[in-house]
Amino acid sequence: MSRVLSLMPGLASIKDYQKDWLKDDVRAALSVSAVALPVAIAYAQLTGVNALVGLYSCILPMLVYALFGTSRQLIVGPDAATCAVIAAVVTPLAAGDSIKHWQLVMTMTAMTGFWCLLASRFKLGILADFLSKPILMGLLNGVAITIIVGQASKILGFSFDERYLLDRLAAAPGYFSQIHWATLAMSLSAVLVFLLVKRIKPNWPAAMVVIVACTLVAWAGGLERFDVALVGDLSSNMPTFQLPAFDIGLARELVMPALNLAMVSFVSMMLTARSFAAKNGYDIDPDKEFRALGLANIASAFSQGFAVSGADSRTAVNDASGGKSQLVSVIAALVIGIVAWFFTAPLSFIPQAALGVVLVVASWSLIDLKTLWKLRKRDNRAFLLAATTFVAVLLIGVIPGITLAVLLGLFQFLQVVMRPSDQCLGLDSKGTLRSLDGSDKATPVPGVFIYRFNSPLTYFNASYFKRRLIEKIAAEAETPDVVIIDAVPCFTHPDISVMAMLSDLFNFFKRRHIRLILAGRKRQLISWCDAQGIPTGDGGLLIRSDLYLALKMSQSYKQAVADGQAPVLKRPPDLDLVLEHSQI
Repeated sequence: MSRVLSLMPGLASIKDYQKDWLKDDVRAALSVSAVALPVAIAYAQLTGVNALVGLYSCILPMLVYALFGTSRQLIVGPDAATCAVIAAVVTPLAAGDSIKHWQLVMTMTAMTGFWCLLASRFKLGILADFLSKPILMGLLNGVAITIIVGQASKILGFSFDERYLLDRLAAAPGYFSQIHWATLAMSLSAVLVFLLVKRIKPNWPAAMVVIVACTLVAWAGGLERFDVALVGDLSSNMPTFQLPAFDIGLARELVMPALNLAMVSFVSMMLTARSFAAKNGYDIDPDKEFRALGLANIASAFSQGFAVSGADSRTAVNDASGGKSQLVSVIAALVIGIVAWFFTAPLSFIPQAALGVVLVVASWSLIDLKTLWKLRKRDNRAFLLAATTFVAVLLIGVIPGITLAVLLGLFQFLQVVMRPSDQCLGLDSKGTLRSLDGSDKATPVPGVFIYRFNSPLTYFNASYFKRRLIEKIAAEAETPDVVIIDAVPCFTHPDISVMAMLSDLFNFFKRRHIRLILAGRKRQLISWCDAQGIPTGDGGLLIRSDLYLALKMSQSYKQAVADGQAPVLKRPPDLDLVLEHSQI
């Protein structure tokens, strides 16, 4: 049973369910359904598939996440960014064939789920921290503007001939003569209803009210006579399972976009899940979240749907309505299923202009250019990352923009690891080791150079470590007798290139009659040195348990204390705990 509960964390929540949660969960589920229904239909239109597919993309994925997810508040479902990515990839490949388009959407969704499961299997939940918040901010702002411009054609009643954003903006003046005034009137009415609901009844699901009102107008007023585009007839049956029937070469075109989509979807989902988990006082497991997202996407593909992710707006509605457990997703999925199976006839009267307004409103909430601009003053480097991603999405498209965002995240990580910060250490007046930051809080120890490199050493930064250490020592007024390296943050694993560099460094200092001491990870370093033939102990490389012991046993330090040039060391009382966790 424990194995099952570990695989399905949602079962543990249901197993320990408290009866007094039911009222809140039912209320939250109805609120989530009211928001999810119109948005799912709108996102289906954005993806380029039948409107009913948007509802099918909610039902099974929500049920699957309720069982396998670790967040009690997160709601999965269609997302603006994921749908925009799928449409950007699939539309040119389908070449106008609606059946092939649907099949490619399902295939890309299944591939996205596969990548997520593979990442979960290899414990890659740490990728939640891979795309930084500034990069994701730039990406979402760019995607939102791309969607808004794309939906302008539905709102105004014409079709773009151009594929890319800049081309559409450049050709915009030529489209004014093609505006369909009846469609524009419907769009303006939808905006007016939305604003009135937000002002008069802010707690109501405004998107649902807009869709219902516009649908009633279309049904009662016979808007087909005025050539106002409607969703059209929908089948009330579940789509029959079908295998994609297209050239395998097309599938190859989806592999890397699906990987990008899995990455962005997971990072976006984790930002939402973590924020609500912190608010409600519990933790989530990134690796299990990766698996839950993968299974939810495979479930969506199995039900002939498209890719899903964590939906921040629906999650916020769930939390604001008092949702306590994953039962909210179960009830909401059942409500959406009932609508999809028994009430499809009214859906055929939904004006596409109203769906366009709903998409524009949903995308507008993703735009936060003000916060992006504020980064310029707080963190110029973060601002450049966000702005570069934002401009890339606008200039070269969603998929290349996402690829660039992933590469930026990789380069940012590599830069931190390859060229990290470093410090020289000294003693303050109380005998405590501190960084030498140019103030008078700490002073160097005469004859002793203490160095800290703030990144794990590996083959691609070992030479930089050696160069930085030698440069800093060369910049000293007097050549030290002893060099002490804090081994805890940098010597984290046995890398052959690192050990070869360490051997060269030892010989370099030995020829100059400088004693080299490593402080920390004593047992590990001794075993690694023995394996590489690096001498340790008397006449060889000295390895001590910690910085304080290394400094205390340094002959130069002893002489400095005797001469009154250095204070007596004061070992922090919690250092033993630090050493224990560092596996020294």
